[in-house]
Amino acid sequence: MSVVKINVLTVPAEQRETLEKRFAARGHAVEGSDGFEWFELLRPVEGTDTYLVYTRWRDEESFRAWADGPMRAAHQGGTEGERPKPAASASTLWSFEVAQQVTPKGA
Repeated sequence: MSVVKINVLTVPAEQRETLEKRFAARGHAVEGSDGFEWFELLRPVEGTDTYLVYTRWRDEESFRAWADGPMRAAHQGGTEGERPKPAASASTLWSFEVAQQVTPKGA
């Protein structure tokens, strides 16, 4: 079954807009990747400064190929002086295997 990767980002209030704009600007960067199934950027509603970046992949190998290739290149940017400051102050990657799945009837 599929694997889910959730990047847990701590984002100070003054950086939320910057983070969301950056994701919007490169929102289509992952959709053509082999094995990619789903993406969601989850904005905190109350009581936390934690965003969740949810991606779902056919398998671990597909995620690794993307993370070690296109994702790494996108985050390296230009020279050190040109690279924008990260919007998140901390990041943790959670990994899961999909054990069960239910979809809407007729979907």
